[in-house]
Amino acid sequence: MPRPVLAPAFLAGFLAFTPLSARSQQHDHVHPGAAPTAATLGRVHFPVQCSPEAQSAFDEGIKLQHSFWYQAAGAAFQQVRQRDPGCTMSHWGEALSLLTNPYSPPTQANLRQSRALLDEAKRLGARNEREAAYIEALSTVFAGDDLAQHRARLAIYRDAMAQLHARFPDDTEGAIQYALILGVAASPADKTYADQLRGAAILEAEWVRQPDHPGIVHYLIHLYDYPPLAARGVRAAERYATLAADAAHALHMPSHIYTRIGRWDGSIETNRRSAERAVATNDAEGEFHALDYMVYAYLQTGQDEAARRAAASAGRASGERRGGHAFSVAAMPARLVLERGAWAEAAALPAPPQASAFLYTDALTHFARAIGLARSGRATEAAGDIAALRRLADTLRPRDAYWAEQIDIQRETAEGLVLFASGRQEEGLVALRAAAEHQSRTEKHVVTPGPLAPARELLAEALLEVGQFGAALREFEAVQQTEPRRFRAVAGAARAAEQAGDRDAARRHYAALVEIAPNADATRSELVQARAFMGTR
Repeated sequence: MPRPVLAPAFLAGFLAFTPLSARSQQHDHVHPGAAPTAATLGRVHFPVQCSPEAQSAFDEGIKLQHSFWYQAAGAAFQQVRQRDPGCTMSHWGEALSLLTNPYSPPTQANLRQSRALLDEAKRLGARNEREAAYIEALSTVFAGDDLAQHRARLAIYRDAMAQLHARFPDDTEGAIQYALILGVAASPADKTYADQLRGAAILEAEWVRQPDHPGIVHYLIHLYDYPPLAARGVRAAERYATLAADAAHALHMPSHIYTRIGRWDGSIETNRRSAERAVATNDAEGEFHALDYMVYAYLQTGQDEAARRAAASAGRASGERRGGHAFSVAAMPARLVLERGAWAEAAALPAPPQASAFLYTDALTHFARAIGLARSGRATEAAGDIAALRRLADTLRPRDAYWAEQIDIQRETAEGLVLFASGRQEEGLVALRAAAEHQSRTEKHVVTPGPLAPARELLAEALLEVGQFGAALREFEAVQQTEPRRFRAVAGAARAAEQAGDRDAARRHYAALVEIAPNADATRSELVQARAFMGTR
């Protein structure tokens, strides 16, 4: 079992954690990740050649897995083996559960444990050709411990599942698993979204036949979780939280689509329910993930105090903590300062005292600090954080090219702002534009609702500062193509249009801001300015 990742001490000022011992006593009657009896999770039937009692348990296990309820799914597959020791597919199911969220790499311990399970399945022998194909396909994911090759192994698994799907076209579970891996293995640089659309077409057709299948709607949300595709995912988002209402992850997943279309109130509500469910089932990873999305949504509606309260509530669940937890712990305090333009507070964020197990989470804090220092008149002091970003990217590059590139973008953005703030404005604008273009060629990770501070938005704010109002307006509007109804981008577009003398555009953006944030805190000056321009109070 991977070692839990505890909250870094340098974030203690932002997140009010209950002591671990107290949390354990509070929830010691609930096994971490345990599913409730008669849970509402949808309907799934995955035929396996095992005893009827084992088949029933297997269906429960795969149903849990389809909502990424990994620990409970693993326990269910172990129960399958107790009911039928020769049920080879129980080893496959447990190995699949150890992949955890396939959009993030598993631990090396999980890789080794899964490989052992699949080796045992091969030793026992599959009970038919179809089950052998499943075992052989999944074995490609766990063929090595080298995390640098994990994405390459996922691509091999995708191709193996394509072959399985072609050999057994009537196997609906094979089709669903294939559709999922098409999205997981897709290149973040492919802006045609060809694999995602191919997977979505498979699932849309299957949804007609299986309207209550949780995996179909879950994976459709993931496959449509991109700016040009998000509108297609609304129906699946609205269905999943109802269909699998007992799964914290299912309650959270609609916010992936709601974030992409700026449906902030929906994101807040579904993540509130998700966090509560995660606490009830001791799912610490799910709790933090939901709260990070909730904090982001609150900040987009100008509800800063509500965002602070949500962040401070984190840590009630005492289950296993992994990379998603570490990301949220670092992201929430950074969001709270950057989204409000509290640059001095961003500069004052304590630097990570030492490298964590998840270097890309350390980068979040260094990036926020660098932005805060540059924007608060202390640009030269950002050199240390920029150097840290470079080190983190270089360290990650051999084993995780995706996160290394994301940190490179953060460093490029920070360097551009430092140049701009140091009086080298033209050089700074060129660097910021290059960072914005770099960011536009990749995609955000599913662990985050969005970048801490989009490079294009920071470019637009710099253009506004030097009086290039028309250019600033174009950049603020470009941000909204990928981050719709984002508070700072909409407010910035309104200010730029007003300064440019384009009163129609200013009125349009100010009206949008008022609509986005009807319940904003009184301290949000952007709303005061918007209402003044609109002639309302």
